[in-house]
Amino acid sequence: MASWDMFRELDTLRREIDSAFRGAGNDRLFPPAVLSGGGRFPHVNLREDDEHLYLEAVVPGVEPSALEMSVMGNTLTLSGERKGFDAGGTPHVWHRNERGIGRFQRTIELPGEIDNGSIAASCRNGILTVTVSKAESAKAKKIAITVA
Repeated sequence: MASWDMFRELDTLRREIDSAFRGAGNDRLFPPAVLSGGGRFPHVNLREDDEHLYLEAVVPGVEPSALEMSVMGNTLTLSGERKGFDAGGTPHVWHRNERGIGRFQRTIELPGEIDNGSIAASCRNGILTVTVSKAESAKAKKIAITVA
């Protein structure tokens, strides 16, 4: 299990605040990221068992070919682009526009060392599922105790 680092957490908070207020003042008081709950897209679930880490990211409206994923150390970065509605050049009037569009990037720190050579990802029905094998050094080991 990774140890908690206050400075890393503060740096993550600073990056999230910078991201939320990027573009503030351009025709609106707060950018869409602030209005939509902090701009964390995609929303993710991260769980583990003895052998693997499982990350599920909700990416509705994103073509799997528009997704990019990279891993460095125990940090996984997911980026891509969600396209907007194309009316085919005909004018239209929006009555409500809550679904964000554009480029996104989400960096997730994984809890422990991983095996970079054993990562699998698939996307189905707007859910990206990533399976990451833990490094041997991160797996629990049973130690035999002998009676003296």
